Amino acid sequence: MKLAGPVYPWRSGNRFRLLVDGPQYFPVMTDAVRAARQRVDIELYLVEDGYCADHMVEVLSDAARRGVQVRCLLDGFGCLNLSDGKRDLLKEAGVELRIYNPLSWRLRFRNLHRDHRKILLVDGRVCFVGGTGVTDQFWNPQEKDGAFWHEAMVEIQGPVLQDWQELFEAQWMNCLQRRIWQLPLPQRAPNIPPTPWGERGMGRVAYAAARQHGDVLRSLVLSVAQARRRVWLTTPYFLPSRKLRRMLIRAARRGVDVRLVLTGRNTDHPPVRYAGQRFYPRLLRSPIRIYEYQPHFSHLKMVLVDDWVSIGSCNFDHWNLRWNLEANLEALDPEFCSQVVDCFERDMALSERVDLRSWKSRPLAERVKQFFWGRLDRLVMGFFNRNG
Repeated sequence: MKLAGPVYPWRSGNRFRLLVDGPQYFPVMTDAVRAARQRVDIELYLVEDGYCADHMVEVLSDAARRGVQVRCLLDGFGCLNLSDGKRDLLKEAGVELRIYNPLSWRLRFRNLHRDHRKILLVDGRVCFVGGTGVTDQFWNPQEKDGAFWHEAMVEIQGPVLQDWQELFEAQWMNCLQRRIWQLPLPQRAPNIPPTPWGERGMGRVAYAAARQHGDVLRSLVLSVAQARRRVWLTTPYFLPSRKLRRMLIRAARRGVDVRLVLTGRNTDHPPVRYAGQRFYPRLLRSPIRIYEYQPHFSHLKMVLVDDWVSIGSCNFDHWNLRWNLEANLEALDPEFCSQVVDCFERDMALSERVDLRSWKSRPLAERVKQFFWGRLDRLVMGFFNRNG
């Protein structure tokens, strides 16, 4: 797993708060922007017209008009449904807007490289990191039934903010120079720093930069390999690498409590769900517990290994880690860990557990879809592995 960029250190003295679902985290985030006095930096993947975008554009524009430096970095594909009118409103208010890797037929496969990070930094005093987009699927108070994508953001305060700021600054310059892979960051230790078990208030930036830098995945694999009590993982797109699957199975066989909370029938990409289900039989025999979340689409990406937490934009799937820019917070803190445990337990209570008996009795139509999309996923990844 290639590590061609810097690896961020663990920093102590931080505070973390888990904010679950848009109705909880969007008001907190927008209040932080309203309180900004000097600078607001925001990096997003999915942004599209609607109530949520209208609200965020208004809040960012108001901050810029009162003299706050506002920088907005959006992905060229993820913001396709953000109208020119909304972009013009931001620019007219004084917001600096940059687009990562705009789509172009000349780029061919380079169009697959996307900025999937979700970061909001305010005045160097607070940062929000997670997996949200600015769309009505995540937050729309006008929806009476409260149907929204299940997601979380982490509110962060403390010394680790300097590393989140540095990560944003590097990508901001990359967009200006139209770079996709290069990372003009100062070099640090080439290896993942050892996890400071037993400490509190510890935080670290873990990130991925396509195939150039695999810090976030390597850190997860090493943590699972060292797990003693539990490995709980939730992701909306379950297409893990072979190494991660092997580590999960080994952990379960040595007695670690391994649980996967995955998306159920409510998903925005059914083919991805079917392709990932081909891994179920071997995992269930390990034995690994598999839950499928039922209320609505779970877009949450979070891992709990003993008391170590990794949460952010990374889906830990082989597709995204090949082409995407990702960023996760790694944390060690008893209070934050307790919040994460509560979130997992709530989600498992709202999920259907998959076992081998029910899996073997699934309908023929389900088997056909799983076979087809699983085979297609292998063919596509095989093609890119041979040609990349």
